[in-house]
Amino acid sequence: MEHFLGELIVRFGYIGLFAALALGIIGLPVPDETLLTFAGYNAFLGKLHFSITLLIAFIGAASGISISYLIGYKLGLPFLKKYGPKLHITEKRIARTRQLFKKYGNFLLILGFFIPGVRHLTAYITGIANIGWRRFMLYAYSGALIWSITFISLGYKLGEKWYIVGKYVHKYGFFVLLICLLAALFVFAYLYLRKAKVTGEPG
Repeated sequence: MEHFLGELIVRFGYIGLFAALALGIIGLPVPDETLLTFAGYNAFLGKLHFSITLLIAFIGAASGISISYLIGYKLGLPFLKKYGPKLHITEKRIARTRQLFKKYGNFLLILGFFIPGVRHLTAYITGIANIGWRRFMLYAYSGALIWSITFISLGYKLGEKWYIVGKYVHKYGFFVLLICLLAALFVFAYLYLRKAKVTGEPG
């Protein structure tokens, strides 16, 4: 896996990172978290620029989830059930994601990035449910940003030990999700307080 990711980064650089993440979000079998962490590790080595890597990762994830939303919105559930299995999107996964969507609503667009098997489906289900584009962008792009920052930063901070992230994500997925959820709440609270402070200042 490391050899494959190394070839992807060396040969295609930021374009490879963008394309792999976009296609991975749509549903192709791309090890997304491992790729992000490895990209962070390459930023640690100086082969990639940290800020540019974050930007490209965010754009890739946002592009992939936007395409998924448009497919769900325009073509609906019958299309997903018919062609989804080619992307390992089974009816069981669709049903599970719809139940999670009913339980968590739009916040699943943020949480879903951190749940393997759900990340690829949240936008499809949101599009099928005819959720408005602006609302979709608010939650989905926030999730894409938090997800990208989380794993690229982990790869950057861990350095040579970047590879342990994939191991712990699969072994302790719930706890990783909980930590990321707390981080997301912190970001939203910060933005809310900052906005309130700005609007509260005298003009």
